[in-house]
Amino acid sequence: MEQPPALRIGVVGVGKVGAVLGAAFRAAGHEIVAASAVSEASRERARQLLPGVPIVPIPEVIAAVDVVLMTVPDDALAPLASGLGTENAWHGGKLVVHTSGFHGPSVLQPVLDAGGDVVAMHPAMTFTGEARDLARIIGTPFAVTGSPGAQLIGEALVVDLGGDPFALHEDDRARYHAALAHGSNHLVTLVGQSQQVLREVGIDDPSRILRPLLEASLENALERGDKALTGPVARGDVDTVRAHLGVLTQDVRMAYRAMARATLERTARRRALPAETVAPLTALLSQEDA
Repeated sequence: MEQPPALRIGVVGVGKVGAVLGAAFRAAGHEIVAASAVSEASRERARQLLPGVPIVPIPEVIAAVDVVLMTVPDDALAPLASGLGTENAWHGGKLVVHTSGFHGPSVLQPVLDAGGDVVAMHPAMTFTGEARDLARIIGTPFAVTGSPGAQLIGEALVVDLGGDPFALHEDDRARYHAALAHGSNHLVTLVGQSQQVLREVGIDDPSRILRPLLEASLENALERGDKALTGPVARGDVDTVRAHLGVLTQDVRMAYRAMARATLERTARRRALPAETVAPLTALLSQEDA
């Protein structure tokens, strides 16, 4: 079977995501022609994951390639595209792929105005910027939102990477991204706080204590949703929750109270805790620190 022609791809912003996706596209048979990198950390990632790829200014990257992989922070996408537009960098039409979860194609309006296409291609995965991330891409869902005519191209690029594409409307991306950030980023904070409290009672390796519990909780939650909930709020143990609030430091107590309140509301809606405990738990969790 004849292989499709390799694309000439340039990476604008060799951050953790850009370096890994660039390496993955190269492994899939595409050519990484050039990249832009400013910080020494980005240059080092390029040396490790994109060896031999020349580091050149952004306009030179764009001029040399068929596809621009723009992996810069969300808030930098629009001003960067606009600034490059004033330099006529998008002349002739380019296919530009960005990896923002929050933004769709319209954030790169200057590319569209110049007759190009834009694909928003967000992997539902966290990256370290190291070679071990390459294996994590396989089977990872990618939210794909393409400008008119570019949706199938974006999905095909994800398949090239070994990912699992799914279509997402641009108007839904903010809610989609909030869900992923809430689940992933806040999980890191939650685990960090739990480790902190265990260290306060002299446990030097809190991960040993938490790992089996957290892994089981995550698996149960993904399989059973709210029905997997256990613990003092679900049981209506008001005195236990009060004791917890009394021993936690302020930063952890704030997060504990907010999550316990949300847990109470979800559990109460399901009528899954003793009815007589709803009011006292609500009153306790509604109190604020003096």
